Amino acid sequence: MTNKKAFKNLGLSANSLDAVNKKGFEEPTAIQTLTIPLMLQNDTNIIAKAQTGTGKTAAFGLPLIEMIDPSCKTVQALILVPTRELAIQVAEEINSLKNNKNLTIVPIYGGQSIEQQLRRLKKGIHIVVGTPGRVIDHLKRKSLALEKIEHLILDEADEMLNMGFIDDMDEIIRYTNPHKRMLMFSATVPAKIKTLAHNYMPGYEFLEVEKNQLTTNLTEQIYYEVKSPDKFEALCRIIDIEDEFYGLIFCRTKRNVDSLTSHLTARGYDAASIHGDITQAQREKTLGKFRKREVNILVGTDVAARGIDVIDLTHVINYSLPQDPELYVHRIGRTGRAGKQGTAITFITPGEYKKLMFIQQSAKTDIKRSKVPKVKDIIKSRKKKIMEELTTLLENGIKPDYYKLADELLENHNPVDMVAAILNHSFEDTFNPDAYSHIQERENRAKQSDMPGKTRLFVALGKKDQYNAKKLVDLVLSRVSLKPGQISDIQIMDKFSFITVPFEKAEKIVKSFKQKGRRPLIVHAGKKGRKAA
Repeated sequence: MTNKKAFKNLGLSANSLDAVNKKGFEEPTAIQTLTIPLMLQNDTNIIAKAQTGTGKTAAFGLPLIEMIDPSCKTVQALILVPTRELAIQVAEEINSLKNNKNLTIVPIYGGQSIEQQLRRLKKGIHIVVGTPGRVIDHLKRKSLALEKIEHLILDEADEMLNMGFIDDMDEIIRYTNPHKRMLMFSATVPAKIKTLAHNYMPGYEFLEVEKNQLTTNLTEQIYYEVKSPDKFEALCRIIDIEDEFYGLIFCRTKRNVDSLTSHLTARGYDAASIHGDITQAQREKTLGKFRKREVNILVGTDVAARGIDVIDLTHVINYSLPQDPELYVHRIGRTGRAGKQGTAITFITPGEYKKLMFIQQSAKTDIKRSKVPKVKDIIKSRKKKIMEELTTLLENGIKPDYYKLADELLENHNPVDMVAAILNHSFEDTFNPDAYSHIQERENRAKQSDMPGKTRLFVALGKKDQYNAKKLVDLVLSRVSLKPGQISDIQIMDKFSFITVPFEKAEKIVKSFKQKGRRPLIVHAGKKGRKAA
């Protein structure tokens, strides 16, 4: 199995390898390949330049799990993150990787009951994932002791700096064991991060994934924004609307691949799967069928799909959003080959819109929003296909037995009525609009700015700068054209503020407030609902 061999080479234990296998990961990402062995081999401080979605949580989480002593009921690692959502996400991911190891990992963040957090901390915690504000609160209450921690990890360090947490990080570090190891993961490495590293991380190693040139060829790129439970129905409609669908569908894990393939075959599609758990003989047999179009749908993972040389695919579908822009470009490059036009389709859930925009920007491409085909169009397409198939049967000749049965059926019935009855019997569900599941799509973001699909912006101005809600709104409106009602959830703090705006306006606002050579006045703080703790 590809994944076990690849991850085993990084020095992970059998327990961690089993956890990785259960998660369905096939191969370590680039940042995992760089970070895991280094963390396991020595106590070097590390700065890792890595974008969100590149597997960095597992990159530091797996080695942490290896090194934490379960018998010692004190906090041995602290992971600082900028938002409550990320605190929950990181804690859940590490919990899912610990497998059978008896470790306690908890998130602590503002907005959650502090009494509940106090009770959990008293029971003994091995790893704390926290936002700076709430961590400081517990330090001052003496409910969190960091004198014995061995690992301090700053995740999305540049975001914490942008959100004004530099002083908080300095204060937290002063509470920690001076002999600890520090790791910083950051999408960018500005001067303040280098200063922080100079002050607290002597002799650090800098890790960076080498970026390839991103190019897209003759591929039409579109995306559909649907809720996760509606993905399968949307996929079926896309397959059904095409005259001849011949495509490769990408999923993130082996488990996803197997599940999707079984659902497709149960629905009557000719689908097959490839991933790291199938033998080479099975792989070659499956690919042979796919090349001969005995199956027209191949579902696979990124690792298993390497080396597939098929030049006439009509579609590549990202059933799950790829982890990074390089993977996206690598996937869609499998269509649009040999001068032929291909279509790349990406499914996203409402919460993945921002990540898709990051991929689009990094890949320097244009991914257009589209609507899932309507039921009436699917029925029209299926009727057309049935007509074509019946015409082909007539041209190729029909077995004599069917003519005999036809004579018997028409003996006492009108021919048109009998054909209609046969169609009704054979295609009742196919032509019945009520037989199709409803898909709830996000309406056009530009027209639905009052819906979810907004983003939270951090503003480096607050009460001490003589700003209130009205003055802050007036400032934004003076730079960017939008309606006052599109700015909501305004939260004015002493030194900074938060506002919520539609996604499509956020980038314009951020760009209009960039200050050359100075700290940005307004930056992204995350999706609607994120708050600094």
